[in-house]
Amino acid sequence: MNANPSTRPPTSLDVARLAGVSQATVSYVLTDRPGARISDETRARVRQAAEQLGYVPHAGARTLRTGRSGLVVISMEDLPYGPLAVGVLEELDRELSQRGYTLVQYGARRLRGVPAARAWAELRPVAVLAGAGKLSRQAVDVLRSAGVRAVVAIGNRPSALVPSVVLDHVLLGEVAAGHLIDRGCRTLAAIVPTEIGLREMGEHRLAGVLQAAQARGVPVTRADLPFHEDGAAALLDLWRDVDGVFAYNDEYAMLLMAVLRDAGLAVPDDLRIVGCDDLPLAALLRPRLTTVRIDVSMMPSMLVRRLEELMEADGSTEPGRIDPWTATLVVRESS
Repeated sequence: MNANPSTRPPTSLDVARLAGVSQATVSYVLTDRPGARISDETRARVRQAAEQLGYVPHAGARTLRTGRSGLVVISMEDLPYGPLAVGVLEELDRELSQRGYTLVQYGARRLRGVPAARAWAELRPVAVLAGAGKLSRQAVDVLRSAGVRAVVAIGNRPSALVPSVVLDHVLLGEVAAGHLIDRGCRTLAAIVPTEIGLREMGEHRLAGVLQAAQARGVPVTRADLPFHEDGAAALLDLWRDVDGVFAYNDEYAMLLMAVLRDAGLAVPDDLRIVGCDDLPLAALLRPRLTTVRIDVSMMPSMLVRRLEELMEADGSTEPGRIDPWTATLVVRESS
């Protein structure tokens, strides 16, 4: 193995010489290019030579040669990511890797005043997934001009410009509120987190609660809440005045249940609570937490298939919805 930092990095030509094959064969083998008629014995010999030399394909060289990097950029919003989102990103990375692509997570803080689309375009990715709010007509044009073959928006509403993964937070609030009302609640509260990044999603979930409650004549009180016990304890009068709470997510529900227990209030006798996400801890609490489960198991594979369809179309920006998830109520003792 070439471990001496003073020597030049090994090249595909070095691999070809050691394996006794052409550079083209090395390229076919190491990129798993479909349609190449290469024997298993030759493939094994090329891979062994590459490992022996410590050869790694140069992404920049591939970009110069093909005009495309094989990179898929996903723009990360400046907000905390929970276990559900982290799991989706990990599985998306695996799905893309199996198809020969590399997922690049581009943090919002890296932009530093540079227009987002221009920063992504500098990487010459084959695809970009970004928040719908960052994909203006000008941004999409910049990406297309840079050779980006697939642009997909992610947001609470579909984009009018490109295909969209729609995360319907309004529906989550509707499901939770409908269940609480069915359980006999005649006054509701809905928690909206005060944390930057979570507030917008909280607003959409609140809208769903309002929509379901207003249709059945049930009043709703908005509870803006930071994630700490003092904030929840300061609203004890509110918790005593309502029958049910949609707590935004499971973590906020757990926070609220702890504060209520300390105040001598019983769940669900004094107050019914519904969370969201169905975290593993939801079933371990006492009482066990009723929650809205978001099933995103099909999202990574469905999204990758759609990206490949768009890349094959090469230039199509026809808008449309991609709905690779479902919401299911998991009823337990807290409601």
